[in-house]
Amino acid sequence: MFEPFLTAEGIISFLTLSLMEVVLGIDNIIFISILSDRLPAEAQKKEDLLVLALHSLLESFC
Repeated sequence: MFEPFLTAEGIISFLTLSLMEVVLGIDNIIFISILSDRLPAEAQKKEDLLVLALHSLLESFC
């Protein structure tokens, strides 16, 4: 059942996908930080809570 994933090609593909997920996650954090810096201080607190809530929802369903 898992034999195709345990080949050298399967392991390299998995590691490549994992690395891409990490890089894109860091990219999203930087993008959200840049956008939130443009908000007033009071709005930043609401935005932080909203982003954390949405992230939690998406992580639990995807």
